[in-house]
Amino acid sequence: MTTARVRAHRRLQAFRVVVLTVLGLFFLVPLGSMAAYSVRVPAGGRTLDFWRQLGQDPDLRGAIVTSLELSLLTVVLMLVLLVPTMVWVRLRVPGMSRIVEFLCLLPLTIPAIVLVVGLKGVYAWVTYFLGDSSLTLTFAYVVLVLPYAYRSIDAGLASIDVVTLSEAARGLGAGWFTVITRIIVPNIGAALLSAAFISVALVLGEFTLASLLSYTNLQVVINLLGKSDSQTSVAASLASLVFAFVLLILLSLVGRRRGARRTAPALDLMAPPVAKEG
Repeated sequence: MTTARVRAHRRLQAFRVVVLTVLGLFFLVPLGSMAAYSVRVPAGGRTLDFWRQLGQDPDLRGAIVTSLELSLLTVVLMLVLLVPTMVWVRLRVPGMSRIVEFLCLLPLTIPAIVLVVGLKGVYAWVTYFLGDSSLTLTFAYVVLVLPYAYRSIDAGLASIDVVTLSEAARGLGAGWFTVITRIIVPNIGAALLSAAFISVALVLGEFTLASLLSYTNLQVVINLLGKSDSQTSVAASLASLVFAFVLLILLSLVGRRRGARRTAPALDLMAPPVAKEG
């Protein structure tokens, strides 16, 4: 490498270090402040009593379970709705792709308060048929995650030849359910994991719809708890952020392992055959 290239490389490395340091401080300083506040005693000293209350408060414990159930139900319903629809549009009616994209991205342009006004009448029927359970928020949350999940899944489908794969499978006698579950889904696993994580992160942090529709989830309980016990509320908020971060790491590790497993057989097939001696 020439001297000019070495200097350019060093400047690039220094720039990366500065950017990563600034971003790290931007995220870590508020988190560190939250952690320090959640263990501080007004008279002086430190205590973990506020963190212990996270598992002892029945309302908070119930809200955590409810939010986790909402996350799971939202992810499942979102995937069941989007994946078959997007695959069918790409295969049969590609001219409808713009319309489907517009419908999926529409919630981004509608404020949450407007969504609540529109959903009030719908949820009167939902409550009549399914009961007044916080888990019915799944339907509203699926609408909220549509724009982000659509973009992720669309990028995954664009990275593979859906038409060729499906026609080959259909030519071998596979049904549409088999084509989607055993051919398309394994090839867009990373995109599905990304869509799932975005959905989980949104559901765990959602407050507006649940509060205005008079339902209880984790953020609503944290907000109510903050009015009487601010330190326990901050501890619960920090715990939810850490949980979402750990979940992101786990999903990324799973996606990398799946990608490595799919790549290894392909490399074996591309390798030239070894001649046998004798």
